[in-house]
Amino acid sequence: MEKKLKILAAGDLHGNLSIAKKLSKKGEREEVDLVILAGDIYGYKGGNKNILEPFTKAKQKVIFIPGNCDFNTDAASLIKRAKCIHNKYVTYGDVGIAGIGSPNWTLNLNEDDFSRIEKNLKKMKMGKQILVSHLHASGTKAEFSGIPGDIIIEKAVRLFEPDLLISAHIHEAEGLEDIIGNTKVIQVGSNGIIIEI
Repeated sequence: MEKKLKILAAGDLHGNLSIAKKLSKKGEREEVDLVILAGDIYGYKGGNKNILEPFTKAKQKVIFIPGNCDFNTDAASLIKRAKCIHNKYVTYGDVGIAGIGSPNWTLNLNEDDFSRIEKNLKKMKMGKQILVSHLHASGTKAEFSGIPGDIIIEKAVRLFEPDLLISAHIHEAEGLEDIIGNTKVIQVGSNGIIIEI
């Protein structure tokens, strides 16, 4: 039987070092292969500049995208300790992971963002595909919060059908699961969710 990729997916740390420490320990306990941080890592208050240190000390592989409360300078400082997949993709075994962040208070993606998602998902021709977005997709349960989901994310998921969409942004939606077409949707937050794919 082929080994699955075990992921700890989280978001919305908002610069809280104690949350980062708890997540890293959870990753160690669960023996994850990869940590995915789906934005708002520093957050609007700036947060702790050593936010990734617990993961680094534990020698955990971390990939991330910036959220609306993260700024370009934040992402640049995180790159020293983790891999940014905003407008990029990476592969781990037969799993491809594409990212679309929303830095600098971006609350709506546009057609250029859609084109970047399309380009990256089309490059991943093998195995399973994951799309990581800070913003939640329109038409999902996370809209219960009253904050509309992103139309571009929904459009990309419906057209390209990745196996999984990981989103954050709506703190109260952490743990919600949904389906868009053939794609499983998981809302993550600061407690972190273990995913095997």
